[in-house]
Amino acid sequence: MVYEVIDYRAADGIGVLVLNRPEVMNALNTRMRAEILDAVRHAPEDARVLVITGAGRAFCSGQDLGDGANVADIDLERTLRDEYEPMLRAIFDCPIPTLAAVNGPAAGAGANLALAADVVIASEAAMFLQAFTRIGLIPDAGGTYWLPRQVGFARAMGAALFAEPVPARQAADWGMIWEAVPEEGFEAHWRTRAAQLAKGPTVAYARLKQAIRASYGNDLEAQLSLEAQLQGACGATRDFKEGVLAFLEKRPPRFEGR
Repeated sequence: MVYEVIDYRAADGIGVLVLNRPEVMNALNTRMRAEILDAVRHAPEDARVLVITGAGRAFCSGQDLGDGANVADIDLERTLRDEYEPMLRAIFDCPIPTLAAVNGPAAGAGANLALAADVVIASEAAMFLQAFTRIGLIPDAGGTYWLPRQVGFARAMGAALFAEPVPARQAADWGMIWEAVPEEGFEAHWRTRAAQLAKGPTVAYARLKQAIRASYGNDLEAQLSLEAQLQGACGATRDFKEGVLAFLEKRPPRFEGR
């Protein structure tokens, strides 16, 4: 696919997907959702970590309400099922770590696009806004799934009902995101974090993601069984052998991602 509204480049094991409609604060239209889906699906072919960030002053302002015809003609259910769901599933199921580098405001579906990533690092210039009730809607794009799991029932309900912005520092304090860092040096910071993941044990990361997500639906017995199964798979990797050897030799490991 030729990318028109995103930019994707991979180097040194790091794939960087940039939402690139800065003139509309990177609002999501049909074309952008298709391009994100394509880039996320292909990222594991040339990268060991995928970063999603925004061009300009915003991360993503959410659904482009000017995309298409009359508002009365918008089929929101079809759009969510056919366009948002595949994109979000691709991010959620991506076998390599996904990192949202939230450089500025993330609103509506844009906020929930960020929260779909494994790790969210935000600039202190960023904020997260569940803007949906402002236009008579409910949180979508996974918002009703991510928020209760990340911040608990009370905060999820408050953020959704009042539709008030949650600054990056507050989002970090709530556990909505991993960390909020100063705007100055933000890109250097997330690139350092991404480089750390790109040099890590890729197979173990994939199994780790699988285990933690399964824990929400498993009882203790099922989770312990899954842990044993996945740990057995990790123990058969070259990276495990290298990790043990590096530990015994008192040196940093050189993981290959296999």
